[in-house]
Order: sequence, then structure tokens, then C-alpha cells
Amino acid sequence: MTSNPGIAAPAGDDAARLEQLSTFLRAQRSITAKAEIHQAYAPAQALSGAVRVGDDCAAIPDGEEWLLLAAEGMLGSFVAGDPWFAGYSAVMVNLSDVAAMGGRPIAVVDVLWTPGLESAGAIWEGMSAASAAYGVPVVGGHTTITRDGPAYLAAAVMGRARRLITSFDARPGDDLLMAIDLRGRWMGGNPFWNASTGAPAGRLRADMALLPALAEDGLCHAGKDISNGGILGTLAMLLECSQVGAEVWLDRLPRPSDSTVERWLVAFPSYGYLLSVAPAQSALVMDRFAARDIVCAPIGRITAAPALVLGYGAARLPFLAW
Repeated sequence: MTSNPGIAAPAGDDAARLEQLSTFLRAQRSITAKAEIHQAYAPAQALSGAVRVGDDCAAIPDGEEWLLLAAEGMLGSFVAGDPWFAGYSAVMVNLSDVAAMGGRPIAVVDVLWTPGLESAGAIWEGMSAASAAYGVPVVGGHTTITRDGPAYLAAAVMGRARRLITSFDARPGDDLLMAIDLRGRWMGGNPFWNASTGAPAGRLRADMALLPALAEDGLCHAGKDISNGGILGTLAMLLECSQVGAEVWLDRLPRPSDSTVERWLVAFPSYGYLLSVAPAQSALVMDRFAARDIVCAPIGRITAAPALVLGYGAARLPFLAW
């Protein structure tokens, strides 16, 4: 399923291809918005107390463990265009956020604004399907009947972690690993790579459990769930939280055989994580994923300079700095 770089291209070809990819990436608002997202949550910094803001979940100390709390809102156009999958995704993406922090989910609540309960049927069917597949109950929430206008949907999840994977602990010299489930398909012309719906429930649950197991065994310094900012938007958030940089090798990204690099760089996968791992532990981490038929490969390295540098073959090009 993965593509291979193949025979190395001449350095001039590498530089031209890298410039082409850089131009494409700079035009993607989903990526640049993630690089600026700290401005959106800056007001919460003064309100969060001892809880660090910027992770996939709020990590709240609870004795020797951590309670995790996360929330996601679905785009109104998504809810209107595919209400079943919007309901499914409202649960799924929250569970992925908990896993990214090294946690196990406890329960989900929803917030739904709908013009009528009958029109919300497909949304509830999607949420129910995800709840059953991942084995996490939807225990309540809030529903408002608007009588007019479109439906809006958000959900929140609570989880628990014995040991955290955070966005704040990437270290210079770490390997940057990408773990991705390629046993999926594109959702039409959308950027979503779906390896979840239709997969066996037991497989989905065991695959999610890989992340807390890695955390509890102390095998990851930092990590993040690949979100709708794609690989680089997600990485930019991780690097800024850790106040480090990275070099990313775009020609070495594991990807579906039918996908261009461009499309893959802006993809939102149902199961995809970036992990900052000490080189001595990388082989073990990759083996853990391989044992469950999930691709995990090095795609770069963490650096001390607060900048994101893109690589393609022998070429290198600065992309972001902070």
C-alpha cells in the first residue's frame, strides 16, 4: 500500500520538486491556520491554572493518574452534507485525541442543535455506530430544537491516562515517526482517509490501545493526532508547544499507492499519529505498530532550532519558523 522513493533523482530535480510542494503547502489554509492556532487559544492560557493549553486533550492531574478532557465541533457544511459520517466522526476524532495523549476513553457527551429530532436521526445513527465500534458509551449531552436553520454538532470525551504523551516534550535528536493505518479509502473527493467505518470493532479498539501502551512503557517523548491541518499543520502545533524544530522528508512519507504527495499532505486520516521518539526506541515502537499491520516509519528528526524545514531527496527548504 505504501509508495517508495525509488531511484534518487538528481539534486536539481529534488530542489524543483521541493519548491513545487512548498508553494502548494503555503496555499493551503488548513495548514497555515494550524500554524497560527496558538493565537486562537491564547485567551485560555490565563484561565487554565496548572493545566497546559495546546495539547490534544486537557490533562488534569488526578492522584497518580490524569483525567483527559477534549472536545470537537463539526463543520456545519459537513453535518449538512453527510450527517451520518459527521455523527460518527464526532465520536471517532475525540477518541483519537484521547489515544494521542496516552489515554483510554471513558465516555462521550454530545451537543446538538437541530431543526427537529427526526432530521437528526442520521446524526444519531452515526454516533451510535462509532460508540458501538469503539466500545465507548455516549452518556448524555445537550440537544436544542431550533425549529429552523441547519443542524450543528459537537462532542466531548473524557478519558484517563496512567502516563502522558504530550505535545510539550519533543526533544532535539528524536526521530520523528509517522504511524498511519493505510487499510482505508478516500471519502469521495474529500481529504478524509477513512480506515475506520467497516473495520472490525476488535481491531479498532486494539489499535487505539497501542498509544496508551507506548506511553505506559515510556517509549514516546511526545506525539499528536494528525488532524485536519494534515501532517505539517499538526507537526507545527507539536513543535511550537515543545519549542523545538524539525526536518521532514516529504519523499519518505508512508502513503497509499493511489495518492499523490500533495493530496496526502492535506489528508485527515482516521488513524494517524506523529511521534517524537528517542532513536534507541524507534525500532521497538515501529515493531509495535507493524505487529498490528499499521505502518510506522521515520519521516524526519527533531531539531533544536525553532523552525520547520522541508526535505525532498537531497534538497532542503525552510518552511516555517517561530
